[in-house]
Amino acid sequence: MDDFLLKFFPKVYRRKHEPALDSNYCKYDNQGLQLFTSSLYLAGLTSTFFASYTTRRLGRKLTMLIAGAFFLLGVIFNGAAQDLAMLIVGRILLGCGVGFANQAVPLFLSEIAPTRIRGGLNILFQLNVTIGILFANLINYGTAKLHPWGWRLSLALAGIPAILLTVGSLLVTDTPNSLIERGHLDEGKAVLKKIRGTNNVDAEFNEIVEASQIAQQVKHPFRNLLKRRNRPQLVIAVMLQIFQQFTGINAIMFYAPVLFNTLGFKSDASLYSAVITGAVNVVSTVVSIYSVDKVGRRVLLLEAGVQMFLSQVIIAIILGIKVTDHSKDLSKGYAILIVVMICTFVSSFAWSWGPLGWLIPSETFPLETRSAGQSVTVCVNLLFTFVIAQAFLSMLCHLKFAIFAFFSAWVLVMSLFVLFLLPETKNVPIEEMTERVWKQHWFWKRYMDEEDDTDVIKHANGAKPVQP
Repeated sequence: MDDFLLKFFPKVYRRKHEPALDSNYCKYDNQGLQLFTSSLYLAGLTSTFFASYTTRRLGRKLTMLIAGAFFLLGVIFNGAAQDLAMLIVGRILLGCGVGFANQAVPLFLSEIAPTRIRGGLNILFQLNVTIGILFANLINYGTAKLHPWGWRLSLALAGIPAILLTVGSLLVTDTPNSLIERGHLDEGKAVLKKIRGTNNVDAEFNEIVEASQIAQQVKHPFRNLLKRRNRPQLVIAVMLQIFQQFTGINAIMFYAPVLFNTLGFKSDASLYSAVITGAVNVVSTVVSIYSVDKVGRRVLLLEAGVQMFLSQVIIAIILGIKVTDHSKDLSKGYAILIVVMICTFVSSFAWSWGPLGWLIPSETFPLETRSAGQSVTVCVNLLFTFVIAQAFLSMLCHLKFAIFAFFSAWVLVMSLFVLFLLPETKNVPIEEMTERVWKQHWFWKRYMDEEDDTDVIKHANGAKPVQP
């Protein structure tokens, strides 16, 4: 928004409005502007490690409450910001909220959900993220017309979901798993009866108690994560997060209004186009909910790879021919084609790399390394989100139309990774993953030649270990 740029980024404002300085690809290239966006993710990355501790020691509920408090503080700083420093402090506080919420909320949902709908709830979490993005785009579209304070209202309205999260955290109970893990067995059993709606919970209660005892035997989960037999899950979790960001999705979703404005759309039209991509994102995530357990993870990822690659190549070709550094020859037809191609790209991401980048790591780590694995997954995701957010506008300036060729090359690499190294986990129970997935895979089976921790623990207790 011009009012926002004029107050905090006057150099960008001048570059945007003075014809002599107006470069189609470089008008928004400003490290301060990129830091405003990316500081949230750097703070989220750092806070994830603290959130891992509070989630384990203080419970899921209190961790979500802490996240809500961070969000509220961040909203106050951003809505009332008088200078760039205050704005970035607000973003850092919001980032801490993201770190704590990303650690606690998926864990909370997976632990209270009945087994039969756990996968659907996991993707439902991603669906609500996409709905949030759509609402944000709609709010920006509306508040852009309110001068000169529309940007303050836009940032302050983030207080509504922050209040909902905070109040919701006060109203819910902690999960049975968390209560039992922290020694509150009677309370954990009472909560389990309440959320299942029956008193017949002994079997599930005993499973949670046993799983908790086994998990507590592992004194150093992060060190355990590095052992040879856990390498396949770790490599796949890390690579999926890196690849998810190098599809270019966050570059497009963060800067969609900037991107469309760069391509010659007027301010209102660019925000309107961003709303369209947000709506496509929501609808396509629903597709994933209904198809992921039917066609499988690999099929969705490979099909999306073809779709994303072709759409980005087409965008690069159109921009390379029609949009130079200081002049645009982009007709209405070409502009519409670019919007269609961006929507094609967003839709394919939303039913594949978006939800599956989180789902696959959550279902492949064994119990004793699941919490540590989730922390690493979130940390790597936020690290590379930060890298892309901080670098994108500069990359757009220097690479110009070739930035889409850059991301399409990564899409080709990640599709080859999926084709050769990602096993199918559809309809495989988590506890059977080692036997039915990793030991059967042509490459990863070589890492499955050590005793499981559960076997070591049973052996220590006098039971005969199960041979791999």
